[in-house]
Amino acid sequence: MEQVAIRAWGNSQGIRIPKEILTQLQLNISDVLELEVENGAIILKKKFVHKTFEQRLAEYGGKISVCDFDWGEPEGREIL
Repeated sequence: MEQVAIRAWGNSQGIRIPKEILTQLQLNISDVLELEVENGAIILKKKFVHKTFEQRLAEYGGKISVCDFDWGEPEGREIL
């Protein structure tokens, strides 16, 4: 378990998060974290960020084909 000290930071206070933990959680400078207090504990969560269509498309190598999915045999008056 890591221990950190609360330090003065301007008119506020702050803690430093060790690099090993930042790396483990894939956190980077300027990432936004959500802060919660639950049962006397401070919980930091990385804010969920929606991906753009371009980012999602890049995950598939830029290629998406609707032909790769088997929709089954036609059952009604589908237009093929």
